[in-house]
Amino acid sequence: MKVFIIAVGNKMPNWIQQGFNEYIKRLPHEISLQLIEIKPEKRSNGKTVEQLLCSESERILAALPSACRMIVLDEHGHQWTTLEFSQVIKQWLLDSNAIAFVIGGADGLHPSLKRIAHKTFALSHLTLPHAMVRVVLAEQLYRAVSVLQGHPYHRN
Repeated sequence: MKVFIIAVGNKMPNWIQQGFNEYIKRLPHEISLQLIEIKPEKRSNGKTVEQLLCSESERILAALPSACRMIVLDEHGHQWTTLEFSQVIKQWLLDSNAIAFVIGGADGLHPSLKRIAHKTFALSHLTLPHAMVRVVLAEQLYRAVSVLQGHPYHRN
């Protein structure tokens, strides 16, 4: 199973990379999780937010692996419990060869990406720092796969 996280933002703090790598190491070998970083558009020359997001969306689409299910992360998207998310992941993997989760930068994602996405997903209705989202998403993917493998996801 191939899972991609396409995230606008580069030059992340070490603790973000360490947290992300920790959950990648925990995933079973059947799961390939790859991070694709998209350089944010420079805020210069009087560019509008619309122009910035449009440029970033073009780079996201260019980096998107072919024939994958695109899921965009947005605070207004659908929320699941961990157990529900594990079942959604299971179904997505049955329906497609790869999943790509798209995380926007400081200004979010262009509306055109949200329109063509297979699903819009919210980790929380809270606004989270985009760098932190990649760590939380990696942890939730690890947890969902653990549930699918029969491991308890928390202690009752």
